[in-house]
Amino acid sequence: MRMRWNPIVKKDLQVTARSMRLSWGVFAYETVLTMAFLLALAVIQQESRSIYTTGNIYGYLIYLFPVLSIAQVCIVALIVPVITASSISGEKERQTFDIMLTTCMSPFSIVLGKVASAVLRILFFVMAGMPIMALAFVAGGLSWSYLFYFILTIILLSLLSGSIGILCSALCRRSITAVVLSYVFYFFIYILTFLPVILRALLTDGERMGESMLILLINPFIFFEEFFMQLMTGESLFGASGSNFTRGEVGFITYNLSQGKVWLFLSAACILTLSILFMLAAAWKVNPMHSSSGKKRKK
Repeated sequence: MRMRWNPIVKKDLQVTARSMRLSWGVFAYETVLTMAFLLALAVIQQESRSIYTTGNIYGYLIYLFPVLSIAQVCIVALIVPVITASSISGEKERQTFDIMLTTCMSPFSIVLGKVASAVLRILFFVMAGMPIMALAFVAGGLSWSYLFYFILTIILLSLLSGSIGILCSALCRRSITAVVLSYVFYFFIYILTFLPVILRALLTDGERMGESMLILLINPFIFFEEFFMQLMTGESLFGASGSNFTRGEVGFITYNLSQGKVWLFLSAACILTLSILFMLAAAWKVNPMHSSSGKKRKK
């Protein structure tokens, strides 16, 4: 049975594979990871020498995994919007956008193809960094299943970043404007989601947070912090800060979600849902039926 590829994914991957930009990108990616690995190794060795212990000093090497993982997460979060923000706006600049719309592909298939090609390109970089990650696993004695979970979280982050980039690309005519708008979306999701929590804490002196923390379910920063806490310690981020709260400190929903791994899985579902909504909004914007109706109203 022959697998049917999205034509946009197939075209973008063929163009990317023939370009030297991919090779130089992988080289830069490996260089950053290697520097992070060596720096973390030097810090860990220095700490193990400064602290007298009768235990196994190689146990400190387990911290290589979160260091390298966080380095990869930061790289992915920064470069995916740049890749996808020029997907549609670049077609407009090259005046090939109308030609793309004349194909038999639906607007959502076009958007999904652009996001999928960006995710696959990111997986090229992640797979290229596997040898360095393998050193962290072998030296730290971690289970290989952790690596599989990490790849799943990277795919989830790539989907969110790619959907933000493709939405901004559909909204803007210039690629530079789309990239800037993507990072504005980042600011709202990563930073401003803390605002209700901070305001609630200031108003109640931190005694009653209510359900204000629920908005943090869409925050990738909290998601990855919870992810690494669960992998490295087996505890929840909220549990480590004070016995999973009390019913008086937070609302009923937040109290129950902060138990075990419930927050982690629900946060992943919320981020995935937000990514789909962004892609649907981009498809609606790309749809020529909506754009033509808008032009008629203006006339």
